[in-house]
Amino acid sequence: MHPKDICDKVTEWFLENMPVAETELHYTDPYQLLVAVILSAQCTDKRVNMITPALFLRFPTAAKMAEVEPEEIFEQIKSCSYPNNKSKNLAGMARMLVSDFHGTVPEEMEELLKLPGVGRKTANVILSVVFKKPAMAVDTHVFRVSARLGLTIGSKTPEETERQLVKLFPADLLPVAHHWLILHGRYVCVARKPLCGECGLLRWCPFGNLQKK
Repeated sequence: MHPKDICDKVTEWFLENMPVAETELHYTDPYQLLVAVILSAQCTDKRVNMITPALFLRFPTAAKMAEVEPEEIFEQIKSCSYPNNKSKNLAGMARMLVSDFHGTVPEEMEELLKLPGVGRKTANVILSVVFKKPAMAVDTHVFRVSARLGLTIGSKTPEETERQLVKLFPADLLPVAHHWLILHGRYVCVARKPLCGECGLLRWCPFGNLQKK
């Protein structure tokens, strides 16, 4: 099947079986989501959600976080992966939000990428989740599931996967499609021993059908 045909089938299935798909990170405003996504790099959402309540109590705004040194942020996030780098990035991000963006999370890719600790994936999460823009964030789950389903062909990088997926899915569905693929990769199409026997997408999946042979 052509990737567009697979996309149509996959979209139809998800709309029927998972019409609501959202981030599993806990947040109440754009600043909190930005912090949570930065923390989630190579760390589980479950772990991030354990860290952020106390972190946001201590630093409820970017302005409050901008007032302290990375070492103080480190004490709040040391149970997550790479706390040294993340504490430095969070401090730099908060200071730039205050100095360059009046404490408000920007809604353009170019401006988001200026913030310390923010790459394309993080920026796309903010664009799609907060601002409902037609953006596709590609993490390891999205990269893996897209390749296995045949939605992407020969992609070697997350950015190439992003480009291919943006062309396939209708623009208005891109934000939810991002979560469909993440959640499917997190709970069904896992990296090792994917649960193909429990997968509703198996009939259209080249990878899954190869596993049956």
